[in-house]
Amino acid sequence: MFIIASDHGGLELKDAIKSFLEGRNIEVRDLGTMNSDSVDYPDYAERLALALTRGEAENGILICGTGIGMSITANKFPGIRAALITDDFTARMSKEHNNANVIVMGGRVLKPEEACEMVKAWLEADFEGGRHQNRLDKISRIEQKIRDGEL
Repeated sequence: MFIIASDHGGLELKDAIKSFLEGRNIEVRDLGTMNSDSVDYPDYAERLALALTRGEAENGILICGTGIGMSITANKFPGIRAALITDDFTARMSKEHNNANVIVMGGRVLKPEEACEMVKAWLEADFEGGRHQNRLDKISRIEQKIRDGEL
């Protein structure tokens, strides 16, 4: 199952990606927004990040106007590795090298067809482990030091 959320700037792209995933028989939980009324992106990034940290799903997709605000917010949460993707290459690398559990896109930057291809690239990629796992372990240690008040 995937969790997906957007602000008003990402609504159209969110709906296209949701349809794309459902068309591939992937269950999608939509955390909103559900209309084009102006909302604050941190609220939706927080909803998604909390759901993932609670184990309600393993992966998520966030969309705002540029993807920048959602990326910044989601990455404040321990265990969230949110990657702002801009093309098929960054989508694939976010999984292969960073094991991103959240991908973030810009609704005002990408066309729905492009975004769906990027999601496809991410879905089909596999985490390579090895030296990349060592780097993720370092990130986890930094997160732990922050939680412990050491940083």
